[in-house]
Amino acid sequence: MKISLFAILLIPLLLLTSCSNNNEINSKEYLGEIYSIALDSIMEKDEALSSDMEFIAIDMSNFDELNEQELNEPNKVQILSYFEGKYKVEAMDASYENLIEKGLYNPDTMVLNGVLLRIEKVDFVSNDFMFEGSKYRAGDGSVTVKGIVQYHNGKWVIKDTKVTQKS
Repeated sequence: MKISLFAILLIPLLLLTSCSNNNEINSKEYLGEIYSIALDSIMEKDEALSSDMEFIAIDMSNFDELNEQELNEPNKVQILSYFEGKYKVEAMDASYENLIEKGLYNPDTMVLNGVLLRIEKVDFVSNDFMFEGSKYRAGDGSVTVKGIVQYHNGKWVIKDTKVTQKS
């Protein structure tokens, strides 16, 4: 009798735990990949901004503030390597101010010699990474994007992006 009562209680418990959401992913392990995908989705918007670019600057100065999870040095190297490999130009971690200091901003034309990518806002919800970011070339040459990177079928992919502002 005790064994059958135990079995009656155990079977529903096992069924409940097997049906629970075990698909949660530790996104901290994938931050380099997630940021690369998000930034690349921004890069693909307004291709005219990318014409004749000599570099891609990614302002990572606020990445740690955006995440409770720290974006470590290997993740930053992964992001820069991804962009150098895909776009065949130098990729660097630099802010707008850094680019001016390095002489990579042309004061006569008021245009960067490359593009500057930034992520301004992020939110992790379940297996989704929601972000807002921008691509900048000049005061009248920039685009702002909102998007979602989602863990789907064992990999991180862009679920949705849309341009929210263009100048």
